[in-house]
Amino acid sequence: MKSLKNPELFRSIDSKLKLVANMVRENQPKLNPTPVPNDERIDRLHQYMVAEEPYLDPSISIQDLSDKIDMPARELSVLINHKIGLHFFDYINSYRIKKATALLKDPDKKAFTVLEILYEVGFNSKSSFNTAFKKHTGTTPTQYRKNHS
Repeated sequence: MKSLKNPELFRSIDSKLKLVANMVRENQPKLNPTPVPNDERIDRLHQYMVAEEPYLDPSISIQDLSDKIDMPARELSVLINHKIGLHFFDYINSYRIKKATALLKDPDKKAFTVLEILYEVGFNSKSSFNTAFKKHTGTTPTQYRKNHS
């Protein structure tokens, strides 16, 4: 009903877009004995994430990242969800946690509080940082620091 009363909602939609299910099916490897080569899009994404560290921006969105790597947001979403096997924010948080673990182990950063580190790596709250950190490492940031110092 809403779409009938507000047709402008659909004006910018590309009618040639494929369904995600069809995109995934097309990208699935065919059954053959030869290994599927690495997806160059994943390599390009990973290289960008390591070199430019866009995950440090606490307000990063999939649209921001897709603009930076010149890939349609929908294609990037399918790539992260179906090829890498993570949701967008889990993917972003994996880079944030990797950076946080490096900072927590760094003797030069010993004076930094956990709160300072979580803001430095792109988190907005201590609870979301602790949850993501424990999900990725199996321990809390404070315990991690104690075990690796």
